[in-house]
Amino acid sequence: MPTAFVCDPRFASHTRPDHPENAARLAAVEQHLEQANLTDQLVKLEIAPATDEDVLAVHSPAYLAQLDAMTGRSGLLGLDTYLAPRSYKIARLAAGGVLRAVDAVMCGDADNALAAIRPPGHHATPFNGMGFCLLNNVAVAARYAQRVYGVERVLIVDYDVHHGNGTQDVFYTEPTVLYISTHQWPLYPGTGAVQDTGSGPGAGYTINVPLPPGVGDKGYAGVFEQLVWPAAQRFDPGLVLVSAGFDAHWADPLAHMRLSLAGYDHLTRELLALASALCEGRIVFVLEGGYNLQVLGHAWANVARSLLGIDRVSDPLGSKNGEEPAIDQLVVSLKRLHKLD
Repeated sequence: MPTAFVCDPRFASHTRPDHPENAARLAAVEQHLEQANLTDQLVKLEIAPATDEDVLAVHSPAYLAQLDAMTGRSGLLGLDTYLAPRSYKIARLAAGGVLRAVDAVMCGDADNALAAIRPPGHHATPFNGMGFCLLNNVAVAARYAQRVYGVERVLIVDYDVHHGNGTQDVFYTEPTVLYISTHQWPLYPGTGAVQDTGSGPGAGYTINVPLPPGVGDKGYAGVFEQLVWPAAQRFDPGLVLVSAGFDAHWADPLAHMRLSLAGYDHLTRELLALASALCEGRIVFVLEGGYNLQVLGHAWANVARSLLGIDRVSDPLGSKNGEEPAIDQLVVSLKRLHKLD
């Protein structure tokens, strides 16, 4: 079966050229997919905006009313998140695009899916937007998969360099969604501490892996091997959603990690193997951050190759020289905390 693909030219109308999160990001993704002769190998999905029912499963009516009231004009949510005249409509379209990707995977029309959407979502909480995010696309998709397809357990793996505080907030008290985040610490938004593991019935279903600056391919691979794999196997998900941010690359301007494109490709293929072993390959990759356009384009082409079963990786930037900080003690502490030994 094919790999489904979501992208739409309408996403470009949510943009501000002087902001890191702008329309040039998806243009870079599409350009690299085309240059790598991958576009025609993907099945493009027609998309529609997420419905009120879809979005209200995650976000409060008051917050949606605030976004709706700003339609037709430009503004800011906080200090870092802009609104263009059509931003709320485009955010609904982006969330709807992820839902169509879930449809394709859950109905068996595709093996797996890529959702190259924007604005991104993992910082959006039930009550406000922040961190360039308006609606929490992955959280909306998880709720949708549970409601529409009866998926009992959804695994969300977030390897964006920033902690997905919004996604954590949505599912913090729930045992039906396992949220695993690898992120630079300290860094915006300042959340995602080791001890934040969920509460009430959700205790233990949030796994935060706050990494010091400079962790690269070796450290991330170890985290996936020693933490992500055993936690996922114990949880036994029916669907895997990936908040795929490529700002942990060493050349990204907004962070200080050392992943290479080859290192990212390893993580992608680990997640594909995990989904194949646990939930018949049902996995959807959803675009979050990544602000070096060359990195972003090559990274998404590599993800597409991986999902298509093409055994090749493009990494023209190579690795950054230097020793990674030791994270062995962090991993041991997390294994003990989450009883993963």
